[in-house]
Amino acid sequence: MSRYMSLIGQNARKASLDKINSKTKNKILKRYAFLLGQEKQSILKANQKDIQFALGKGLKSNLIERLTIDEKKLIGIKNSIDKIANLKDPVDTTLEKWRRPNGLTISRVSIPIGVIGVIYESRPNVTSDVASLCFKSGNAVILKGGSEAINTNKILAKLFRTSLRENKVNENFIQFIDSKDRKMVDFMLSKMKDYIDVIIPRGGKNLVKRVQQFSNVPIIGHLEGLCHTFIDKDANLKMATDITYNAKLRNTSICGATETILMHEKIVKKFCNPILKKLEENNCKIYGDRFLKKYYKGKIYPAKEKDWSTEYLSAAVSVKTVKDCDDAINHINKYGTMHTDSIVTKNKKTANKFLKNVKSSIAMHNTSTQFADGGEFGFGGEVGISTNTLPPRGPVGLGQLVSYKYEIISNGKTRK
Repeated sequence: MSRYMSLIGQNARKASLDKINSKTKNKILKRYAFLLGQEKQSILKANQKDIQFALGKGLKSNLIERLTIDEKKLIGIKNSIDKIANLKDPVDTTLEKWRRPNGLTISRVSIPIGVIGVIYESRPNVTSDVASLCFKSGNAVILKGGSEAINTNKILAKLFRTSLRENKVNENFIQFIDSKDRKMVDFMLSKMKDYIDVIIPRGGKNLVKRVQQFSNVPIIGHLEGLCHTFIDKDANLKMATDITYNAKLRNTSICGATETILMHEKIVKKFCNPILKKLEENNCKIYGDRFLKKYYKGKIYPAKEKDWSTEYLSAAVSVKTVKDCDDAINHINKYGTMHTDSIVTKNKKTANKFLKNVKSSIAMHNTSTQFADGGEFGFGGEVGISTNTLPPRGPVGLGQLVSYKYEIISNGKTRK
């Protein structure tokens, strides 16, 4: 294993030193998108093999949903790659430039990070999205996907390497660790500091915590998405109903799905039934506090302390009554994961207070938390949502996968 992983690291480092121009990058990405369509049946067949394996392991339905690729999802993957190809190359951009009294002209210029290691679970589309984003930003990438998606991941990575090879570019810009052995992850975290510049974990709380605990390589953290929607006393009922329904049930398996609804106590009596009834009618299980139970006429399960810190990733939601905006902010900052949190209100002063005081990497006003997505931000895609307090934060797309250096020009000046 040591020899295999070290060779992968060496190959990635060597590839990362090659400078690929924007035209070639885009040509490779577009060819990759074409190959995904051409090999559609092979991809779907590999995915079915993974699904059968996952069903045999007894994976939950929400994880099966994440794992599944159908024709519609494959079209989405292809479109995402085409969007990335059409975005501006983030490398070799002058971010700032200034002239000093000492005669120096200083420029801050974007450069690739180098080699990025990505450890992820379930979602095979991460393979294509991450590979495309890393390559467009000039980075080599080492991919370690979950065992449940190994067949799909393998063919998605193979097709990218085919596109690289056809265009006479080092195929080791993209490398996939073809093994279910978890020791490979441990090796990446503890033995590859000389080869990997940053690790990005993409998965559940246990995976991210494990990476944070054992990695001696810098991390861009993507913790679970415990997102909140706060319905203020000055909210519009129809807007609150529509936003809450979309935030919870549009897609329950993504990290941007709302898991806790906070409701101002002054509007619970009027708002709780139309908002929660719509969720319940669509098979959403509701866990609520005692105050809510007094007014809600539908089926409600008693919320326990653990519900405020549970990422359901399914048709279930916890609902808590709060006294005011401050109470909502305190709850979010205590139980949230600094992912995405939204307020629904007509009061701009209250909205501004919420936006400025929640610790979330993405704070929203009058919209669904499901917009927490790099594609929706215009990034073409994302490697995940960073919940670090240090940058990058929020959706990590092309612009966040580069570093920078200072280029200094002079006419022979020496320092006194």
